[in-house]
Amino acid sequence: MDDRASAAKPNRPQLSLHVPEPPARPGQEPDFSHIAVSEAGATRCPDIAEPESALRDLPYGLVRVLDEAGRAVGPWDPRLDPDTLRAGLRTILKTRLFDDRMFRAHRQGKTSFYMKSLGEEAIGAAQALALEAGDMNFPSYRMLSWLMARGYPLLDLCNQIFSNERDPLRGRQLPILYSARDYGFYSLSGNVGSRFGHAVGWAMASAYKHDDAIAVGHVGDGTTAEGDFHEALTFASVYKAPVILCVENNQWAISSFSGIAGAGATTFAAKALAYGIPGLRVDGNDFLAVYAATLWAADRARANFGPTLIEFFTYRAAGHSTSDDPTRYRPEDEASRWPLGDPLERLKQHLIALGEWSDERHEALTAELTAEIKAAVKQAEAIGTLGVSKPNPREMFEDVFAEPDWRILEQRREAGV
Repeated sequence: MDDRASAAKPNRPQLSLHVPEPPARPGQEPDFSHIAVSEAGATRCPDIAEPESALRDLPYGLVRVLDEAGRAVGPWDPRLDPDTLRAGLRTILKTRLFDDRMFRAHRQGKTSFYMKSLGEEAIGAAQALALEAGDMNFPSYRMLSWLMARGYPLLDLCNQIFSNERDPLRGRQLPILYSARDYGFYSLSGNVGSRFGHAVGWAMASAYKHDDAIAVGHVGDGTTAEGDFHEALTFASVYKAPVILCVENNQWAISSFSGIAGAGATTFAAKALAYGIPGLRVDGNDFLAVYAATLWAADRARANFGPTLIEFFTYRAAGHSTSDDPTRYRPEDEASRWPLGDPLERLKQHLIALGEWSDERHEALTAELTAEIKAAVKQAEAIGTLGVSKPNPREMFEDVFAEPDWRILEQRREAGV
């Protein structure tokens, strides 16, 4: 190579590679000064029939309903009745209590793996209540609250987490990769990017059959840097698929912060603009805002106006999983400094402000749910925990082919099952 060709021009600055860094690392003061939090009620709520070209300001705002006093304000207020609000509170609290119990079970060696939803429970809870029974959710990891809202049996959850002989998925998934078709919950996958592609495909099929059901898909902020994300948006846009595509921007992937996926350049909601579909940026810790935005996007999809991309702006308060220690890459008290607060406390405050809840009722509900969870765990432990009980080994040879291949039959014979 000619040395002259590689030499820097005398009047030009040297190039430098930009490597994003989070605002604070362990031992430093948490810093959220870069986050602009708009006032509750400040973002406009357009008609669902407005064309995408008239909605291009929305990805840069923040849909919020609950103000600092716990009041519902502004055009996005879904005006939910107290029973729905209490159902949301119950779901979030139940998810949090169950998570704590299962986290302890992992520490006791009763399961191999677990992931908490701490700080993100409002998203699954609100969407499960806002969407219809026939709609299908293609979830990411932290969507347990959807199953809680839809009444999925706690015993089935425990049996799968303990990988025992009553595991409803018969040992074919990791402990928290749930699958419950009857509850509108498509099989979880460790390949998170596949959620969007499957959701778009399912929605296209529903439209092709002239059905009335829509799909909702979830990925994390890190997954937006993968090809699956962009391929799914292309298909959703081209075919006007009746789908809601959700990015849970919880600030961290496994241990890399959202800037690695481009959060410093623009919002994740703004990625919708390149595909000609509406993008919403929503306070993911505001149950009412999540509910309202989901319903707006669902109404749009059912009216054949196509897909919507929603960025739920939230925070992963716990570690990525039981295999992760977040204190190694972020300040220890960062979660407590998150400017959008705790979704459980915010919804509780709203109900109290309405005169529909109290600290005493909250304590009673906590005791009730704790007892319910404890009973389910005890029942599952009687069946068996990790290594004590497991699905029958013959299950691995079943449901592979409609008619078993001779090799399968031979392998099963050799295994003695």
